[in-house]
Amino acid sequence: MPLGNDNVPNASGLTTQETKALKERNVCPHEEKIVQGIKELYSCKPSEESYKIYAHHAVFHDPIGIAEGIEAIRAQFNGLSKIFPRADVTRFRLLENPSSVPTSTILIDQDVTYFRDPSGTPTKTVNSLLTLQTNDENQLIRHTEEWDHKRETTRDDGFFGMLNEQRKKITAGLTGKFISQDPSAGVSSK
Repeated sequence: MPLGNDNVPNASGLTTQETKALKERNVCPHEEKIVQGIKELYSCKPSEESYKIYAHHAVFHDPIGIAEGIEAIRAQFNGLSKIFPRADVTRFRLLENPSSVPTSTILIDQDVTYFRDPSGTPTKTVNSLLTLQTNDENQLIRHTEEWDHKRETTRDDGFFGMLNEQRKKITAGLTGKFISQDPSAGVSSK
């Protein structure tokens, strides 16, 4: 559940207005595999190679769930491709980091259009800020997705934030029990 206040810093440490105002930049060579993997995951076309961008104990946090570990992350994106057999990344902007954001953090502003029927009309378009924290091996250790750049609540936001965080962990855990770790098994055969 995103916070309604645009002045509260999101996962990047910046406000909604600040991240939306950042300039676009080019991809650095060490980021190319990460960018390719992210585009595959959000296009609902995950492959074994897509998941190599994550460290084994990485965390993925979005408005739906908190997936801890590569198996749980695989389940989230494999499950997404079961729900939406087609998704188009219609806008993808790699953002310049201001001096307050470490160079080990990659910021991406993207729009993804999801389709329940791959040849039909779009179901929904979602704008989000991706805050990707990397380790020394250029693997993701934390992948945070915030819809419309608005910070997600956590236990730090009090009782309701704690409840929301627990709900997300349960949702990710249940998804992991029912979704195959095989990327091709997550893709609909439509």
